[in-house]
Amino acid sequence: MFESLSQRLQKTFDNLGKGGRLTEQDVDAAMREVRLALLEADVALPVVKDFVKRVKERAVGAAVAKTLKRGEQVVTIVHEELVETLGEAGRLDFSGTSRPHVIMLVGLQGSGKTTTAAKLALHLQKSESKKPFLVAADTYRPAAVDQLVSLAKQIRVDYYEEGTRSKPVDIAVRGLQAAKEAGAMICIIDTAGRLQIDDDLMQELEEIKRRTRPAEILLVADSMTGQEAVNIAQGFNSRVGITGLILTKVDGDARGGAAISMRAVTQVPIKFLGTGEKVSLDNFEVFYPDRLSQRILGMGDLSTLLEKAEAAFDEEEATALAQKLMEDKFTLQDFLEQLQRIRRMGPITQIMGMIPGLSKLQLKQQIDQEDVEKRLKKVEAIINSMTAEERKRPKLINASRKKRIARGSGLDVRDVNEVLNQFRQMQTMMGEFRKGRFPNIPGMPGMFGN
Repeated sequence: MFESLSQRLQKTFDNLGKGGRLTEQDVDAAMREVRLALLEADVALPVVKDFVKRVKERAVGAAVAKTLKRGEQVVTIVHEELVETLGEAGRLDFSGTSRPHVIMLVGLQGSGKTTTAAKLALHLQKSESKKPFLVAADTYRPAAVDQLVSLAKQIRVDYYEEGTRSKPVDIAVRGLQAAKEAGAMICIIDTAGRLQIDDDLMQELEEIKRRTRPAEILLVADSMTGQEAVNIAQGFNSRVGITGLILTKVDGDARGGAAISMRAVTQVPIKFLGTGEKVSLDNFEVFYPDRLSQRILGMGDLSTLLEKAEAAFDEEEATALAQKLMEDKFTLQDFLEQLQRIRRMGPITQIMGMIPGLSKLQLKQQIDQEDVEKRLKKVEAIINSMTAEERKRPKLINASRKKRIARGSGLDVRDVNEVLNQFRQMQTMMGEFRKGRFPNIPGMPGMFGN
């Protein structure tokens, strides 16, 4: 998400960094580029105009810090105003006294509501230690009920369904009662997709709202909707009063303007971002405007990266790994296990985008996720084709062993050499760290395409 916007902005700021004192003409030129970048990213024109105006006023005014370099001055201001436009970090409202709290999901058909319902339930269960309950009230889409039931069983969450013969309003009411009887803390109602201009179906949502009194009405919106996203958000907000947004398929949209536009126009907070079809914590994250702004501007996102790392790495295993690194006992088997853990944190290119420095490298080199995955699979295949002793003592791997490993992995000897070189480079870097030096070693050759 936002790849094209990030690339355009990065180029603008790099050019701005050349030269002496920042002038008003420099700011004007940069703002023209920022304006074009936002429009190309599908941000609504009124939002773009307001954003550029605010940035320009600050950049040419007294707010510019004289201690910062030319490019840094504008980047800092753009970052702060982007955070302002994206709004506060969305939080679910559990302040009411009634139990369970009801969350009603609404949106267009195909926006990913049913999958999102399961992702949200898993997030509440694992990350917030709350007991969720799912209600299948989408009786219009074929197999929607079966899908929700299947996902509920997969993540081991209680659910309620009546098939497709009953009225959605009645299902929602009886589902809420079932959630109470089950002792659930949160009741998530999955409603059918509908157009915001379909009056009959919108009246149905209004009736579900009236009879279940939801604490949250969340609009599940496909981030690839583009300019139409604003009309969709406004339509649902005017009829049922949405309290938050969940953006889905954010990994499939290089533009991402829908996120900025919907938040700015409706003043409704974005609460979660979803990626992919798989129901896992890796594919669903709490929205933080400052973190997203940092990613857009190529500044990385260490906070989210650390959270993902904590979820993927066991504390005892991490301590044992650190000990191995300090004692120079890091093996190819350890190397393989760390790669596998990193992959569990999410798409590699997404992880790279969270690391300051690597995020800019990724944007400049157009690193492809599929290519990275292929390379990582090669590494796994090669190490898996080694004996336990070879993984422990790579120096044993001579020419004949390399040929055997290449045959076993279905790859070439040069691929085996590449992996061994990557491992030796890591060992060298760790050795420098142990000596208290911080070497300037470029990224692992071959793994990320550099």
